[in-house]
Amino acid sequence: MAVPKQKSSKSRGRKRRTHYKTQAPTVTTCPECQEPKLPHTACPECGAYKDRNLKMTAEE
Repeated sequence: MAVPKQKSSKSRGRKRRTHYKTQAPTVTTCPECQEPKLPHTACPECGAYKDRNLKMTAEE
């Protein structure tokens, strides 16, 4: 069984993890109402998704 010969220091482990960063989410504009929205999701403002309106109105 492989066992480290020396204890790895905190700085050495932290140097290895420097590339584990969070990224800001990608934001696109809605083709219907031009509001910002996340890609591959329905628009929270108008409910449009892939040329369909998913929001129900009161009379439907």
